[in-house]
This record gives sequence, structure tokens and C-alpha cells, in this order.
Amino acid sequence: MHKLTRGRIDRFLGTYASEAKTLDLGAASGEHRRHFPNSTSVDISPARKPDVVGDAHHIPFPDASFERVVCAEMLEHADDPRQVVAEIQRVLVQGGIAVLTTRFAFPVHDAPGDYWRFTPYGLKKLFAGFEIIELTSDGGPFMALAIQLQRIFFQSDVRGGKVTKGILYLIALLFSHLDWLIVRSYADINRSAPEAHLLSAGVFIAARKK
Repeated sequence: MHKLTRGRIDRFLGTYASEAKTLDLGAASGEHRRHFPNSTSVDISPARKPDVVGDAHHIPFPDASFERVVCAEMLEHADDPRQVVAEIQRVLVQGGIAVLTTRFAFPVHDAPGDYWRFTPYGLKKLFAGFEIIELTSDGGPFMALAIQLQRIFFQSDVRGGKVTKGILYLIALLFSHLDWLIVRSYADINRSAPEAHLLSAGVFIAARKK
């Protein structure tokens, strides 16, 4: 079963595809070059074979070096997300665009270097110095549950072995198609205010440097 998150991440990045000079932060060499052909990847791990080995907290490029910065599925693994976003802002030219995806309701992964989860409101705070172009969820509540189930059988040994995993697979597949059932969501159990981002597996943001 393919990862339920992968296709939507790729589509979001594709929305902002560009031939502009791009920094691909926290990525292996060529990982997103289909969308950003003029990209340079930076990752702290030499094992991932980035174009440049470097720390996102101290990006090894001068101010205003890039027209785009892509940061896909890395921010939850950063020691200091505020510092990373400040560095993204620093290396962008004025009017440059940051494209970032990260996790909201999601199991522990790539431990022990998994530190944070972000609501849409948390990302708004982190990107307060930017003009937000788009802020969207990685699926809705039922998709989030489907992804949780999928990660359980990806990352667990379960009683019943393949039979149990097959049942979980079918439940996850069913849940992944049920977000249409939700007509309206609310920010609290008293239903005092509508809430568009009640629960999702992740949050995606595109923001322009002012």
C-alpha cells in the first residue's frame, strides 16, 4: 500500500513548481527536482547525499541567495523550528516564496529525532513575518485516522500477522474516502465557532517574504 501522505505532498509542491533558483532544505540530492529543476539540496546527514551538507539552523548560504525555499517534512525534526524559519526568511530574496509541509496528527517517525507537531495556527505564528499565500491541511479528520492506521501496521508487529494487517489496511482504505461525510467542524465541543482545520495528518503552507 502506498503512503497516503505522499501524493498530496507532491501535488502541493507541484502547485508551486518553478525554474527559479531554489533551496531544497532537508532533502537528498534531486529529491524534488521534478518540480524545482534549478534546486540545491541541503541536509545535515551526509548519508542522504545532499548537494551540500549543512544545518538548517545555520544555512550555509548568504542572505537573499534564493527565490524559492522548499522544506518538505523536515520542520518537525528540527531542534528549533523558529530558527529554521528565520533562516529560510534570511536566505530568500524579497518577494521569494517558502513552500513547506509538516506533520500535525501523526505517529512518531524517524525517532529519536522527531520533536514537534504543528497546527495551522502554530505555522501562522512561525510565519508571522511572511505574507501567507496558502495554508491548507493534508486531508481531513477521516484521512488523518486512515493515516494513523496505516502507520500502525507499517510500524508495528501485530497479533494475527498478515491477516490483522489486511483488516487494518481495508479499514484505512475505507476511512481515507470518508471526509465527505463531514458537513461542518467546530473549534470546541460547544460548537461555538466553525473550524476548517479540525484534524489532519499534516499542514502545508506557502508564504512570501515581505
